[in-house]
Parts: sequence; C-alpha cells; structure tokens
Amino acid sequence: MQNSVEIESSGLATNLTDDDCIIAKVAWRIIPFLFLCYVVSFLDRINIGFAQLQMKHDLGFSDAMYGLGAAVFYIGYVLCEVPSNMLLAKFGARRTFTRIMLLWGLASVGMMFVSKPAHFYVLRFMLGVFEAGFFPGIVLYLTYWFPANRRAAVMSVFFAGVAVAGVLGGLFSGWIMRDMGGVHGLFGWQWMFAIEGAPAVLLAFVALFYLVDKPEHARWLSDEEKSRLIALCAQDRTDKQSHHARSFVAALTDPRVYLFAFIYFSLTCASLTLNFWMPLMIRDFGIKDVVQVSLFTVIPNAIGAVGLVLIARRSDRTGERRKHFAFCTIGGGIALAALTLHLHSFPAMLAILSTAAVLIFAALPIFWAVPPSYLSGNAAAAGIALISSIGITSGIVSPWVIGMIRTSTGSMDLAVYLLAGLLAMSGIALLAGVRGSDSRAR
Repeated sequence: MQNSVEIESSGLATNLTDDDCIIAKVAWRIIPFLFLCYVVSFLDRINIGFAQLQMKHDLGFSDAMYGLGAAVFYIGYVLCEVPSNMLLAKFGARRTFTRIMLLWGLASVGMMFVSKPAHFYVLRFMLGVFEAGFFPGIVLYLTYWFPANRRAAVMSVFFAGVAVAGVLGGLFSGWIMRDMGGVHGLFGWQWMFAIEGAPAVLLAFVALFYLVDKPEHARWLSDEEKSRLIALCAQDRTDKQSHHARSFVAALTDPRVYLFAFIYFSLTCASLTLNFWMPLMIRDFGIKDVVQVSLFTVIPNAIGAVGLVLIARRSDRTGERRKHFAFCTIGGGIALAALTLHLHSFPAMLAILSTAAVLIFAALPIFWAVPPSYLSGNAAAAGIALISSIGITSGIVSPWVIGMIRTSTGSMDLAVYLLAGLLAMSGIALLAGVRGSDSRAR
C-alpha cells in the first residue's frame, strides 16, 4: 500500500511538472509577441505626454486643451471596447488583433499632421476607437491559454509593458524631438509620432500569420499537450460556473462587475496620471531640458517594471489578492500625496515618484487576476470588456480635470490629493467587496 501511495505521489509530481512545461511552452510562444505589441500600443497612447513638451508651444495649446485631447482618446475607446471584445470572441484573436494594430498604427502616424485643436481631437478620438478592445482582448485571450492560478504572473508581464513603454519613450522620444526637429521642415514631435507609430502597422501583418486563436489550433503543441491544456482551462471554467456569472445577461446584472469597474476606474485614474503627466512632473521638479526630462522618466518606469513583476509573482505564489492589492493602492495613494511636499531635493522627489509608480503599476495585474474568477463563457468577453470600458472612463475624466486644475491653479496638488484618495478607496473597496476565499488564485 505504501508503494501505491509513493507511485501515486510520484505520478502527481510528474503531472505537475508536465503541466509546468506545457504552460512554459505556451508562454514562450505567445507572451513575447503580445508583450511587444502591448508595449507599442501603450507607447503610441502615452507619447502624447512627451509631445506636449514641444507640441503645446508649437501649436499654441493650453494645458486644458492638451488634457481634453488626452481625454478624447478614451471616449472612442469606451464606446467601442465591448463590441470589439465580443468580435474577438466570435472571430478570434488573430484577425481581431490584426485589425486593431493596423488601424491604430495608421492613426498614430496620422498624429504628425495635427495643426489645430480640431485635428488633435479627431485623431485622438479615432485612435481610441481603433485601439479599443486590445487590452481586454488580451485579458480574454489569456483565459484560453492559462488557468487562473497562473494569470497574475502572466498579466504582470503586460503591465510591465506599460513601464517598458515609459522607459522606451523616455529613451527615444526626447532624442527624436530634439535632434530631428527641422528635418525636412517637420517639428520634432511630428517625427516622433511617425517613427513610433510605424511599428504597429508592421506588427499587424506579423500577427495575422503568427497568432493562433485557441490551443486546439496550435500546431506547435502535440495532441497530448493540447488536451491537457484544454482540460486545465476547462476545469478552471467549470469551477467558476458553479457559483459565478455564466451568461452575458448575468454579467450585466451582477453588482460585483460594477464594483470591479469602480475599482479599476480609481486605479487607472492614478496610473494614467503617471503615464500622461510624468514628464511634466519631472520638469516641475526643476529639470528643463527635454532630453533630460525624458531620460529621468526612465527611472520610475524601470523601477516600476521590476517591482510590479515581483509583487505580482508573490501574489500568485501565495494565492492572495486582496491584501496585496490594498497594500499597493493605499501605499500608492500615500506616495502620491507625498509629491505635494515639493521637497527641494530632486533625488528625494524622484524617489517618491518611483515609489508611487511601483505600487500603482503593481496593483494592476493583481486586480486583473480577480474579475476572470467570476466570469465565464459569454460573461467573460462581455464582463471583462464592461469592467474595462467603465473603468477606463477615467481616461476621459482624469486628464481633462487635471488639465483644468493645472490651468486654473498653476499646480497639480489638488488633483494629486483627489487621486490619492480615490486610489486608497479602491483598495478598501476590494477588501470589503470580495471575500478572501473568492479572490484566491484557483
């Protein structure tokens, strides 16, 4: 009998090892490419933050005009996010991601032709329309390939992409704007939009031939590997269906979906502030040269990229989400509020900004490991997109409000206090609204 137990235990260990190998094989196949696409998408979304260092002066835009232009992107994004994710569920990731990347790449390159506010607003709106569905599409796509207990670590890679986009923007945007200004009669920011928008167009054609919609279509997996991976994800969905939303209508009527949307709204208000306004914050710290400003943005983003991966992996390892999320959001709120101290030491202010970046960025993958645990089937496509689209309305509100506050007061302090409060509230909301057993990785 003892031998039987030993054999069973040995078999279980082997099975776990085999599962790890399958997950690793899938990860190495699809994650690097999707990561690259996500970095490019986010760079195209946030490079307006670097462009404003020259664009506002060249075109006569105020902070309020810039804030409105940054916000208009999210109007188009919100309107089209749910339909786009439903199309992904129907037509597959390969064709959906190809469409999204091709159109957003063309719109991003088109930003170089902006000459008046109307052009700025229209192109930002179209960029939002075209990019809508990319991020929630990734969240949905990963549920086809990874069981729930692996997703926070996987999602952390993509949210590291947000920070990596900030690093790349810091390394290249300032150099492009300074050294290419005047080439062929174009402003530096025009060259920046052209150069940084083109990769999305190229990646769209790669996606058409490289991506696979679901495990059963993957020629690079053996039949045995396909069956095991499908079984792992199917078991995950079966567990969820026993007590969570199982239909599109159920997702729309589930109060917890709207709780998640509020939490994501609060969280993205803070993260988007870092994405769009970090260059201006650093300039307010006393750094005036555009290249130096862009280079100093590398530091908070690089630290944030490493920190979020480590924190998310710890959350996966312990299987705990609520306390990790609350620590990040409440701590991030405190760090944001500390920016209003306006210390005379530039290293101290940069350290505070870096702390805020680590905690805010780390909260994102931990959060996105929770909602898929409540949704399956049609509810997964609609619910994830609904949470994302409602939450991302922060992109409409936050840049415009901050722009108005900065234009009227000459300072971001009031906006930072509001953001810090919202961020802390998101952590409290997850603690109060989600049971500890429900938020654990399964």
